[in-house]
Amino acid sequence: MITRHIVAEKLFGHLNHDISLAELVDWAEHVMMNGEVADQDAEVVNDTVARIGVADVQQFGLLWEECEHMLQKLGYGLDLRLKKVA
Repeated sequence: MITRHIVAEKLFGHLNHDISLAELVDWAEHVMMNGEVADQDAEVVNDTVARIGVADVQQFGLLWEECEHMLQKLGYGLDLRLKKVA
C-alpha cells in the first residue's frame, strides 16, 4: 500500500542522493501503473507521484524547491544539517 509516508521517504532519498532521479522516476511510473494507494492519501499521493513520474522529461525536471513543496503537501518538512565529509 503506497502512503504519503512512503512517497516522502522516496523524495527524501532522492534529495539525500540515496536514489537517482532515474530510479525515483521509475518507481513513480511503477506506482502509477501498478501501485495501490491508501484511500486516505489518494489525492495527494497520486498528484505527487504523477509529478515525479514526468521529472525525467527535460522541460519538467525536478527542482529542490519543488521537492520541498511536495514534501510539505505530504505533511513533511526538511531538516538540513551540515556535515563534514572526508
